[in-house]
Amino acid sequence: MDIIKCNDAKCAECSVSKHDLENVLSMLRFGRLVVYPTETLYGLGADPFDETAVKRVFIAKRRPFDMPLSLAVNNMTMAEELAELDENAHRLAKAFLPGPLTLLLKKKPILPDIITASFQEVGIRIPDHPFALRLIDEFGPIISTSANMHSHPNPTDVEAAIADLGESVATYVDCGPCKIGKASTIVQIIDGTVEIIRYGAISKEKIEDVLAG
Repeated sequence: MDIIKCNDAKCAECSVSKHDLENVLSMLRFGRLVVYPTETLYGLGADPFDETAVKRVFIAKRRPFDMPLSLAVNNMTMAEELAELDENAHRLAKAFLPGPLTLLLKKKPILPDIITASFQEVGIRIPDHPFALRLIDEFGPIISTSANMHSHPNPTDVEAAIADLGESVATYVDCGPCKIGKASTIVQIIDGTVEIIRYGAISKEKIEDVLAG
């Protein structure tokens, strides 16, 4: 288990060294798990196209296999490779992403069913954190789920993630406390209908204002 510490607590730009970033990327390429910072919570990441790695996520979290996982991307082009986005999805993405919003969208066949527990929807978000965006830019989409045991308190700092997940994770990236420290709002957009599935950092009123505009 390795811990990589960020040198800039303000995280205006990513100060993680190229060498340390390459170590994180290597772990992902080898199917191992990494914990990375976002603006909401610390995330548990893995290669979504490596089914063994995805199984490791479920096992590390003690998460039931019938509970889907979300994905993190770094732009809408990457999102559209994984899921179908309609006008409402684009409007919400333009207003809130990068940021604490997860869009639950109809998935494309490219995604393994294990990620979505064989459901036809997948959660997609763009984290507002320089390290997370840099990691995704280099690696591609990664699993985005909170770095804690299933049903345990949300990890707003790396210490909480380490206490829960320990040696099941190859590398932890410590960038200090999360800026928001609250889970993302999840909005389902399927066949033209919009529904808030989980209330989080973005209020219902803000979501409705964007859709009404």
